[in-house]
Amino acid sequence: MAVSPALDTFLKNMEYPATKDDLLREAVREGLDPRDRAVLDDLPEQSFSARWHIRYHVAQRALADATAPRSLVSA
Repeated sequence: MAVSPALDTFLKNMEYPATKDDLLREAVREGLDPRDRAVLDDLPEQSFSARWHIRYHVAQRALADATAPRSLVSA
């Protein structure tokens, strides 16, 4: 998952530190797109000190997803 421009703006305007619950609550209040809220929902349960901290976790997850072995599905 990537950080969309709308999500990046949301994170830029957020007050920190912020917990995952804080982020999700404000995302709903601000009317953030469901796909962007899903990115936030995928974050670990912790407090985030700044926007870069969240972007780091999103990038780390994207890298893990991209490098994870794909299971073979037999038909």
